[in-house]
Amino acid sequence: MKKLSKVQQKQQALVLTVADAIEEQARAEIPGMVQCWFDVEYHLFPGSLLLCFQFEDQATLDAAKPDLLKWQKRLSAAMLKKGVILKDMRKHLTFTLEGPED
Repeated sequence: MKKLSKVQQKQQALVLTVADAIEEQARAEIPGMVQCWFDVEYHLFPGSLLLCFQFEDQATLDAAKPDLLKWQKRLSAAMLKKGVILKDMRKHLTFTLEGPED
């Protein structure tokens, strides 16, 4: 893995901070949420950012789907507070059954 530049390290720290905060909120509010994980290509940041909320089974995923837009807005607002504008918030957060290794 290529070493991250100073700017990319700052981006990584920002994403980790926001992801941890959102994950903590989501675990408290969404039953059946297992974890929050993210994927990002720092040379394409913030357009490449993708946060995923992983659920334990299809039933909990289906129950949470109506709240997806609410969580996308929360992510967008949290990133904006850190000075990062997400142009299309719908592309940056998704609900899934898959883990980071899947």
